[in-house]
Amino acid sequence: MKSMFTFVPKDYPTDPGVYLMKNAQGKVIYVGKAKNLRARLGSYFRGEIEHPKTRLLVSRIAGVDVLLTTTEKEALLLEASLINKHRPRFNIVIRDDKSYILFKLDKTHEFPKIVFTRRVVRDGSAYFGPFTSSQAARQTWRELGKLFPLRKCRDASFNNRVRPCLYHFIGQCLGPCVGNVTRDDYAVLVRRVEAFLSGRSAEVIRRLEREMQNASDNLLFERAAELRDLVAAMKKTVEGQAVVLPTHADLDVLNVFAAGEGMGLSVLFVRQGRLLDRANFFWPDFNADELTEALPVFLTQFYRPERFIPATILMPQRLYALLESPRETTAAVLADILAERRSGPVRLGVPRTREERSLVEMAGTNASRAVLEASAVHEEQMPALLGRKLHLGREIRRIEAVDVSHLGGKGMRVGMVVYEDGRFKKEDYRIYALDDLEGSADDYAALARWVERRISSGAPWPDLVLIDGGKGQLAAVERAMLQAGMPTLWECASIVKSGRSRNAQDDLIFRPGRKNPLPLKSGSRELLFLQRLRDAVHDFTVGRQRTVRKKTAMKSEILSLPGVGPKTAKLLWKRFGTLEAMRAVTLEDVLAIPGLGPKKAPAILQMLRAL
Repeated sequence: MKSMFTFVPKDYPTDPGVYLMKNAQGKVIYVGKAKNLRARLGSYFRGEIEHPKTRLLVSRIAGVDVLLTTTEKEALLLEASLINKHRPRFNIVIRDDKSYILFKLDKTHEFPKIVFTRRVVRDGSAYFGPFTSSQAARQTWRELGKLFPLRKCRDASFNNRVRPCLYHFIGQCLGPCVGNVTRDDYAVLVRRVEAFLSGRSAEVIRRLEREMQNASDNLLFERAAELRDLVAAMKKTVEGQAVVLPTHADLDVLNVFAAGEGMGLSVLFVRQGRLLDRANFFWPDFNADELTEALPVFLTQFYRPERFIPATILMPQRLYALLESPRETTAAVLADILAERRSGPVRLGVPRTREERSLVEMAGTNASRAVLEASAVHEEQMPALLGRKLHLGREIRRIEAVDVSHLGGKGMRVGMVVYEDGRFKKEDYRIYALDDLEGSADDYAALARWVERRISSGAPWPDLVLIDGGKGQLAAVERAMLQAGMPTLWECASIVKSGRSRNAQDDLIFRPGRKNPLPLKSGSRELLFLQRLRDAVHDFTVGRQRTVRKKTAMKSEILSLPGVGPKTAKLLWKRFGTLEAMRAVTLEDVLAIPGLGPKKAPAILQMLRAL
C-alpha cells in the first residue's frame, strides 16, 4: 500500500522533538518522538516495510506535524501528553488508565484514620497499596478495622459528635470523638497500624505477645484474652500474603509477552517484600519493533504524578536493553522523570537476586496469560485447532492435565485438572495420594500408578491427556496404558521447558512416536492454551502437596512435645486444626477435650503455648 504522503527530508529538522502523523481527515493517528526528527521520519519511507500494521499506518499518512524540543526529556514528556490527549489508533495506549486504590493514613490529624484514595499528595501522609480491585481493598479495610480500632467517621462528624458511634459499640473504634481514649494511647495504635501495613507485622506481633504475657502475669485475664485474639487475627491476615523477597522492599516488576495475538504486559506490585497485587494490559496486532518506542511511553503514562511510585522498577535485561539502544537512550531520562514525580530517587534496572529473577519470570507468565485471556473469544475453535496441530485422530472435548509433585520423595501426589466443553471443570479435579511410593521420588512410577487408578475409576474418558513433563513422562504413561491392555483409550501429549532459556515461549510439546517436538509457533494460541492447562495443574498439585506437607509437619511438631503421644496428638489436631489455634487455647478449651483430665490439661496447655 502506497502512502498518500510524500516525504521530503529537507522539510524536516535534525533536532529532537515529537512528530504527529495525520490521516486525510486531519485526525492524529500516530505520535512519536525522536532525537533526530528527519532521520526517524525517513525510516518510515525507505524500502519495503515488513510489518502489516506499519504498512497500514504509512498508507494512511496524509500529513506530518512536528514539535521541536530542546532535550530528550522534554520530547518524552510531550509525547506522553499528546498520546494521552489524542489517543491515536496506531499508538500503544493504556486504555484502562485509572488510578488504583491506596490506603492513606493522614498523620497530620491528631486522631488519624485510614481512608481510600486514588491520588498521592505529598503532604506527609503515609500511603499503602496499590489495590487493583476495589472489592479486595474494602475487604482488607474491614479486616484492618477489626484488628485496629481507629476511627472511621469524617472529620465533620468527628468534630460534632456527642456520643460514640456504632463502630465503638462493636469494638472497632476507641471513641476518640468523645474522649474515651487519650491522644498518647491512640498514637500507640497508629504506630501499630503503620508498622503492620509497612511489613513489620512480626515486630508488632512480638510486642503484643509480650503485652499479653504481662497482662496475664498481672492477672488481667480479660485484657490478655483481647490481646490473644488480636495476635491470632493478625497472624491469620499475614498468612494470606505471599512473601516474595527476604527484604522489606517496595518495588514494581514488569515484563511483556509478544505473540501472534498481540502483546501482553504485566506489572507486579511488591510492597514490603510481599506480593500485593498485579495489573495486566493487552494490545492487539502488536509489532515487536514498536516496543523500543512504546516502553518509555508506557512508563510515563502508567506512573503519573498522582500515582504511588516505588523506589525500584525491575524488568528483564532484554527490555532494559531497549532503553539503552542506539536509537533511544532514555533509561536515565525516565528515571529522572519518575524521580521528580515521586519526590525521591527511582531505580530502573534488572533483577540482581534469585528472588527478583523469579518475580520477573512471574510477571512474564502473567503477561502471557493476559494475551491468552484477551484471545479467549477464540477458544470455541480450540478443540478443532488442537486436533490439527497435535495430529490427533479424534475430536477433542475433554482434556485431563496431570502433574507429579513431591519433596524429595515425601508427600507423593499426582494432581489432575479437567477442561471440558470450553471451561475448567473443577468438580472433576482430583488429587491422587500414592503412599506406597512414599520416599521413592520416582515420577515415572507415580504416573504409571496414576494410569492404573484412572482406568479403574472409569468413564468419562479424556480425549487428550496432557502431561507436565518431557519424553520420559510421556513414555511412562504410554507403557502403563499398554500394560493395562488399553493403549488407545486416550491420546497423550507432554509439555516441557526446552532448556534453552527460562522464557515461557520456549515450551516444547511431545507426542508419542515422534523423536522431535511438534513445530508449534512461539506465542501461538494453541501453545498458550496448553501452557494455561499446564500452569493450572501445576498450581493445583503443588498447592495440595504443600497442604499435606504442612499438616504432616504440624503433627510431627505436636508429637515432639514431651508426654504427647499419637492418641493425644490426634485429639488436639481434631479439636483445634492448626498450630495457631493451639497456641491460643485456654485451660477451659483443653479440659473440654474428652480424655484430658485436670491433671494432664495444665501441662498440655503450657506445652502448647510454648510452641
